[in-house]
Amino acid sequence: MKIKICGITKREDAENAIFFGVHALGFIFYSESSRYVSPETVQEINYFLPPFISSVGVFVNEDADRVNDITKSCKLDFVQLHGDESPEYCMKMDAKVIKAIRVGGLDDIQKIPQFQGSVTSILLDTKSEGSYGGTGKVFDWGLALSAKDFDVPIILSGGLDVDNIKKAVQLVNPYAVDINSGVESEPGVKDYNKIQDIISVLKDL
Repeated sequence: MKIKICGITKREDAENAIFFGVHALGFIFYSESSRYVSPETVQEINYFLPPFISSVGVFVNEDADRVNDITKSCKLDFVQLHGDESPEYCMKMDAKVIKAIRVGGLDDIQKIPQFQGSVTSILLDTKSEGSYGGTGKVFDWGLALSAKDFDVPIILSGGLDVDNIKKAVQLVNPYAVDINSGVESEPGVKDYNKIQDIISVLKDL
C-alpha cells in the first residue's frame, strides 16, 4: 500500500516524510488553502526529491492551461483534482490524474464510473460544506468499501490519523492512503513525531 503525505509546504517537511518512508508528497496550489504553496517553492523542493518519490500537485477548479504549466515547471508526476472538474477536464491534463470525490453518501460513490478511463485513481475525501478537503473529518468507510466495486484504484483520505488509520486500512484495504491534518500540529505545520508514528502503524499491518 502506498502512503502519501499531503500539504507539504517546505523542504524540511518533505525530507522528513521521505526519511520515514512515504511514497508520495502532495503540494497544494489552491490559494485559499492554509497549506498553499507557491510553484517556485515546489520547484525548489522537487529539485532534491529522489526519483522514487512521486510529486503530486493539488488543484481546485483551476484553469487547465495553468495546471499544465505548473505541472511542467514543477515536474509533477500527478495532478490531484479536488474541485468540481469533469471527465473532459481530466482528459486535458498532461500528467496522470487523481480525481478527488468528496463523499457524503452513496450517490457520491456513484460518480466514480464517469471518470473511468480519464483518471489513474480516485481519492475519496470527506464532504464538508464550503470546503474542498483538509477538514480533518472522517466519512463512512463502508462507502469507500463499496467504491472498490469499480475497476479503479482507490486512495483513502479524510481525517486519517494514528488512532484510526489501522481500522480504516483493515476495513477498506485501499491502494493508497492520503494523510494531511492527521500529521500536523496546526494547519500547514507537519509534526514529525506524528508522521513517524502513523507510518510505523502502517508498516506493521
